[in-house]
Amino acid sequence: MERTLVLMKPDAVQRGLVGNILARFEQKGLQLVGLKMRTFPRAHLETHYEVHKERPFFANLVDFMSSGPVVAICLEGKDAIAVVRRLVGKTNAREAEPGTIRGDLGMSFSNNLVHASDGADTAKSELALWFGDAAELSDWEPANLGWTYNVAEELS
Repeated sequence: MERTLVLMKPDAVQRGLVGNILARFEQKGLQLVGLKMRTFPRAHLETHYEVHKERPFFANLVDFMSSGPVVAICLEGKDAIAVVRRLVGKTNAREAEPGTIRGDLGMSFSNNLVHASDGADTAKSELALWFGDAAELSDWEPANLGWTYNVAEELS
């Protein structure tokens, strides 16, 4: 099982799409193990987007992300990182495939509703930043696990 970070950006919150987006992940079979919502300090967002610090869009991205509440979630599942990335869709929502979150709900390149970790190392460092206290994440087994996966084949 793998864990990954998803951020529902201020545009998703302002447009009332948090429940819809969360439902897509849960309906796919991903398990919610952490959730928090707040307006995060600029310093936190600058740390998160530090890899883009030298890029021309960095300041605008931090401004946008600090403009309102963000919902941070930790999802768990088999190949969760790749599954989430496929569900999210291309960065430019106008180019994202129908059926993806961005393809169905977005129209913007910049205001693209969600952030999702792009690999195992990134997920590990991002989860440490957004859910630094281990008590913020819940280890639990859903009652429908055997209906979501073939436990004997996929989770052994």
